[in-house]
Amino acid sequence: MIKVVQQNLFSLNVDAIVNSANVSLLAGSGICGVIHKNAGKELEKYCKTIGKQDYGSAVITPSFNLSPLCKYIIHACGPRYLDGQRGEAELLELTHQSIIKVAIANNLKSIVIPPISTGVYRFPVEQAAQISIQ
Repeated sequence: MIKVVQQNLFSLNVDAIVNSANVSLLAGSGICGVIHKNAGKELEKYCKTIGKQDYGSAVITPSFNLSPLCKYIIHACGPRYLDGQRGEAELLELTHQSIIKVAIANNLKSIVIPPISTGVYRFPVEQAAQISIQ
């Protein structure tokens, strides 16, 4: 079941929070920076051991200081939006598919997915919402 909520990310009790991550998985701006800040320095150290990812990929880590709020963080590497003519929509779709594959592989029952690639990566919000729901 999909449920759309407009709520503080850190007020939801779920199995995993999805981080709209950059390909380095290191702390960035926006939601990514807030998640890293709240999870603590251990998250950054752990992410360094994973290494660089591809756009469209998703990987899972422990949630560190976010526990018991959630057990895991799924880091999803959405694409940068340039002009909409470089496969951005397909990469964003792949990103959401990767999130679901990681959730299924880890037997997660509830995840919260904030908007992916809509902040500093400039993906148009309405288009990104349609892709995420599909």
